Amino acid sequence: MTDLEQARAALSDALLKSRPGPSLAEFEELLAGVVAAPRADDPARWSELLGDEPDDDLIAATGRMLNAMAESAGEGGIVSPAPASRLADLRAALSDLGVDGFIVPRADAHQSEYIPASAHRVAWLTGFTGSAGLAVVLVGRAAVFTDGRYTLQIRDQVNADAFEIRHVTEEPASEFIADALPEGGTLAYDPWLHTEGDVDRWRSMVEARGGSLKALDHNPIDPLWTGKPSEPISPIVPHADTYTGESSSDKRKRIGDAVENAGGDAVVLSAPESIAWLFNVRGGDVPNTPLPLSFAILSKDGTASLFADTRKIVSRTRVHLGNAVEVRPLSDLDAGLKALGEAKKSVLVDPATSPARLADSLRGAGATVVKESDPVLLPKARKNATELAGTREAHIRDGAAFVRFLHWLDGAVSDGASLDEIGVAERLRSFRAEDPLFRDVSFETISGSGPNGAIVHYRVLPETNRAFGMNELYLVDSGAQYLDGTTDITRTVAIGTPGAIERDRFTRVLKGHIAIATLCFPKNTTGSQIDALARAPLWSAGLDFDHGTGHGVGTYLGVHEGPQRISKGPNTVGLEPGMMLSNEPGYYAAGAFGIRIENLIVVEERAIDGGDRPMLGFETITLAPIDRRLIDPDLLTEAETVWLNDYHRWVRETLMPRLDRESDAPVRAWLDAATAPVGG
Repeated sequence: MTDLEQARAALSDALLKSRPGPSLAEFEELLAGVVAAPRADDPARWSELLGDEPDDDLIAATGRMLNAMAESAGEGGIVSPAPASRLADLRAALSDLGVDGFIVPRADAHQSEYIPASAHRVAWLTGFTGSAGLAVVLVGRAAVFTDGRYTLQIRDQVNADAFEIRHVTEEPASEFIADALPEGGTLAYDPWLHTEGDVDRWRSMVEARGGSLKALDHNPIDPLWTGKPSEPISPIVPHADTYTGESSSDKRKRIGDAVENAGGDAVVLSAPESIAWLFNVRGGDVPNTPLPLSFAILSKDGTASLFADTRKIVSRTRVHLGNAVEVRPLSDLDAGLKALGEAKKSVLVDPATSPARLADSLRGAGATVVKESDPVLLPKARKNATELAGTREAHIRDGAAFVRFLHWLDGAVSDGASLDEIGVAERLRSFRAEDPLFRDVSFETISGSGPNGAIVHYRVLPETNRAFGMNELYLVDSGAQYLDGTTDITRTVAIGTPGAIERDRFTRVLKGHIAIATLCFPKNTTGSQIDALARAPLWSAGLDFDHGTGHGVGTYLGVHEGPQRISKGPNTVGLEPGMMLSNEPGYYAAGAFGIRIENLIVVEERAIDGGDRPMLGFETITLAPIDRRLIDPDLLTEAETVWLNDYHRWVRETLMPRLDRESDAPVRAWLDAATAPVGG
């Protein structure tokens, strides 16, 4: 018998002994979804799916079956480069549908940053596994698009004889379509994978060619994808009010009032982070973020329907949701939309985040679609006192873990240990995982040594894993998901002795970081109005960086959260008290080194003596030393030096009591030296 057959037999016996329940076939279908969710090997992630009190034999048999199923599933049919037959089969399917082309985005129905394995259609079709990808398949030509982060990776993973490889901004899809779509041709798309804004842009591209855009009622890739992963199944669990600071019923009433004020009878929510916040639940369907993939309809009176795979809704969650929330299977979503239309309701839909299919269905059923931003976005961004207290505490514990890591790293370098990017990132995770409230990293750690640090969103892979060298820089951008908060920190560390150029660039980045950290600004100021302050020290030397200065951050939710941000691009969202953002200017010398200094900051009210306007500022909540070896004190002003020394004193005084293990004695000594005053 194979391992899978042996595991199936053991599971069948355990099911018979445990209790009446689903058949073996039904249970295997459930487990296929568990395998498709992240970290299916952890019983704490899935055991509640077995019932309120599953016995140990059933848990053990289920774990064995999950391991066997995961090994059997392999990579879900994704190989690099993809077989040419897949492109040919898709073209044949498009011909049968009577269309001339099809758009394949790297997206799911929720427009999530992290997508489930079942949504990796670009990877299945082309072999490209980067996090930014788009393919356009036409009768005679096909192209795959990505950005500068993946220039090398995409050429290694994609068959250039089958797909033209193009830069998404320098050689955009609009140019490809204008050149390659047959005159008067029909370009098709899956309306679940594109927002209304996306569809409008695609339509203008196609109509400029004299063609038409067509929504399909099914994705033609899915029937062709042999071994396609199931939709992920991970328990949807309550997130306690002790962490959220506000009950779900109060949130629903508050958002319901906002819906009514916007002229709506209801709102359809498709963003899992909005649903998680509104219902005070968390899930585990995608990597790094505790999201429950689901949809919801919230009425203006605060009652709601939650549409999800009902196998995810464990018993304690049903109790938590209460009678005002109707739990319905995902297959009922169309019926829910149709009911709104038949009742001639006005329904809010976010054209920037919701799949076009929702608005299409509502209009088709007779509803009035009100285009409005997701009403949860701003309330979720304004953290309440409980959320802020929790995230501050999470950052203190995270700071202690990060200091233990930095101490270990310095010691390993001094000892001449053999270090590489993957091994160091895994060691950092292990320090954080000692915390009982730790649940996951908040994104894949960017662990870049030497020239790899100059790749802004570098993702270390086995084939790119670089050994550390002496007298170079190491950039580590990482974070964690704790039950009480989400962290994100970047530190650039000298490995050996840094050169004068590296110290100059680092100090200029630090000056920009301090400019944001110490800023006072009037209410209603946007992030785009203050972004230049982080760049000015670099600009004065003819330098800059090509990413935003700051993004919003959630609390045990997304490490990237809108609508607030600090960036060059236009942004009409004013910064408000309680909003949490990153402060992360950088500098990148291609092929040589990268520098970034990132702390998280919280918008707070500021009283200015003698002032006549309400002012705001930032509270820094990230705690970790900034590498003194990389600072040129002569480039700092007196005020900047004071800030740095005050920051380091706060880090030292706050973290010392948390470094209370017997083994922490050398860590405390290291921290004392790492936070010693800079300058006279």
